[in-house]
Amino acid sequence: MAPARKRWFSGRNFVYLRIMDTKLFKGCGTALLTPFTETLEVDLDAFAATVDWQVEAGIDFLVPLGTTGETPTLSDAEKLRVLETARAHAGGRPLVAGVGTNSVDGTVANLRLLRDADAFLVVVPYYNKPPQRGIYAYFKAVAEAAEGKPVILYNVPGRTGSNIEAETTLRLAREVPNIIGIKEASGNFEQIRAILAGRPEGFLVLSGNDDDTCALMKEGADGVISVASNVFPSAMADFVHALQQGRFAEAEKMDSQLHPLFKGLFVEPNPIPAKAAMAQLGLMQNRLRLPLVSATAETEALIGKILSELF
Repeated sequence: MAPARKRWFSGRNFVYLRIMDTKLFKGCGTALLTPFTETLEVDLDAFAATVDWQVEAGIDFLVPLGTTGETPTLSDAEKLRVLETARAHAGGRPLVAGVGTNSVDGTVANLRLLRDADAFLVVVPYYNKPPQRGIYAYFKAVAEAAEGKPVILYNVPGRTGSNIEAETTLRLAREVPNIIGIKEASGNFEQIRAILAGRPEGFLVLSGNDDDTCALMKEGADGVISVASNVFPSAMADFVHALQQGRFAEAEKMDSQLHPLFKGLFVEPNPIPAKAAMAQLGLMQNRLRLPLVSATAETEALIGKILSELF
């Protein structure tokens, strides 16, 4: 099976393999935080404990080394230890490693470093502001370097300064077999609806914003890569599973209850409020690496109020 996965596929085999891959990455995935010690070393014990908590809560898959994990501040050796720890504690849950940079060489180096992940999350190149044909060529080159392993696009123009348009996403979905889905955090519902309407069979659409999840899944999206599930994994898993099962009235009630958390976790740049929340829950220290800094007193108070109402 492994050698065959390195070939390009078409027709029925293309669709079959994509569907087999996407089954692993539906539902609720957690964009994992990276805990640090008092001296700003990676706290692998705290990280392992949070992964255990995620698994016990019923989270479907795990996403280490994304933006929420402060990955730009991690060394290659630290990235490897984080992925190895996640694997050891994931209980068989699939791991989607964040590998994106703003250069092909940098992203491919991360692919090779983190090759033991089950799939790769690749952000639209930031700062460069490439045209759509450049975005297409970039993702095609990255996907070829992944040698058949699944790649999930990540569109978050609020952080990158570039948007991948629906037409470009759909072209990649049609033409590059191991690009199996997209995490859409643009907040552009017209664009996301166009992807949902035009996607080939088996192509995954995941919400990249917790507060968009209910609306998007009611329209056919397949799940979410969540920040809020760091803080309240059992509630997020129940919420997303209700949506998957078509229990929309129940899910809408949960969405309303969780809405203050969704908003509170973004009153300052992610992951600043999420780290504050996890520290208040006693799950990790409230330590971030520069250029990120700890939450303000106002944010701490807001997070405390939200948590007191949820727990």
